[in-house]
Amino acid sequence: MTITRDRRASIAELVGQAGQVDVSALALRYSVSDTSIRRDLAVLEEQGRLRRVHGGAVAPHMGGRTRASVTRLHEHLDEKRRIGSMAASLVRQGDVVLFDSGTTVAQVPAQLPVALRAANAFTAVTHSLLVIQELATWDGVHLISLGGLFLPEHQAFVGPQTVSSLKGFSADIAFLGCDGLTSEAGITTPHVLIAEVGATMAARARRVVALADSSKIGRYGFTTIIPLAQANVLITDSGANPEDVDRIRAAGVEVMLA
Repeated sequence: MTITRDRRASIAELVGQAGQVDVSALALRYSVSDTSIRRDLAVLEEQGRLRRVHGGAVAPHMGGRTRASVTRLHEHLDEKRRIGSMAASLVRQGDVVLFDSGTTVAQVPAQLPVALRAANAFTAVTHSLLVIQELATWDGVHLISLGGLFLPEHQAFVGPQTVSSLKGFSADIAFLGCDGLTSEAGITTPHVLIAEVGATMAARARRVVALADSSKIGRYGFTTIIPLAQANVLITDSGANPEDVDRIRAAGVEVMLA
């Protein structure tokens, strides 16, 4: 019983630090079953120490929109991790890197190798709270956070202040997230202010890398961030429809399958 109580106290502390936790990751961390972790989360929710969401839990103060964002974080998680790992392999020592919002982009810093976690190994510029939360745990990270109007559902800062700050940078690479990608509509997002920031990032980077799991390939989103031809690389997973991949390559975009 003491072991269970200690584990639950540790889980509550993790939620408080990270804002969210994943059932599978917790089961691996504590060497117990998913069922045991779900039971722990149910007890902690009753105690008011967290709120359960699909696939895990979030801090109790998080509102519905933030919980929805955390739920998206767990969708297609294996694919996003593979995409993030492949994207991380493109970052070089000394690079200036622009990180867009989105749960797939947030996997890139999480997958960066040890060599790039050293003090001032590269410069990260972002408006994504998820990316900030990941990089803020590193020692000596060179992180530039872009302020602006905060959108809880996207966990990102947007608006004139964000765009104005971005225009002062020149970057080696920009990682763009999206909710859809087609050869006709380009790289899309559900929010016009998110699109504005993404377009500015693309304009300020020498190399534009779009990140999208296969569920987004061939999907038309609400508004275009950039036309497909303005991207240099698309990283997706092997579940992408081959015909869609061929059309994207025909548009002059390099496609990497994770």
